[in-house]
Amino acid sequence: MVGLETKKQFKLAGLKPDILIGCVGGGSNFAGLVFPFVPEKLAGQEMRFIAVESAACPSLTRGQFAYDFGDTAGLTPLLKMFSIGHRFVPAPVHAGGLRYHGMAPMVSHLMAEKLIEARAYQQKEVFEAALLFARTEGIIPAPETNHALKAAIDVARECREEKVILINFSGHGHFDLSAYEAFLTGRMTDSTVSDETLNKSMGDLKKI
Repeated sequence: MVGLETKKQFKLAGLKPDILIGCVGGGSNFAGLVFPFVPEKLAGQEMRFIAVESAACPSLTRGQFAYDFGDTAGLTPLLKMFSIGHRFVPAPVHAGGLRYHGMAPMVSHLMAEKLIEARAYQQKEVFEAALLFARTEGIIPAPETNHALKAAIDVARECREEKVILINFSGHGHFDLSAYEAFLTGRMTDSTVSDETLNKSMGDLKKI
């Protein structure tokens, strides 16, 4: 629904987005924004879709496009998706909504077809972006949303030209002030997943 409403808002403003950015955990937030715009991209309109995930759980940027279970117990049907393995246990980062081992099959399909891009960030750098946003806009974003904000700032700097960049501001951070406290007091840490850990967790992915 958010994507459909966004299209109407852009029509009222007489604009079209050049770049759409949203955070991704399981994919519902990102899909809700981007999917209504996919037909326009397929029809030839120049448009970029950027999915932004946590570096602590990098299913799109470092996972495999294979069949895996949607749950840790292995009880769901097998799903074709980008996954780092349903047995993977991510680090306890503050963006809890991005700590999922796989990506929604439909979002994964768009990634496989190269219709979307993906980026992954560490939590300290996304909180730096969040502080810039909060001091500029007066809004405290959620840890998950911070990932999209970080990507938007980077993309704007990369473009160095006038582009319409749409950010899906998926949540406020009023219930995450302890995370901001950890960042501001220097207690927040980053989490880097080794190739060895990922290869081990992806060892059970089904080759069908």
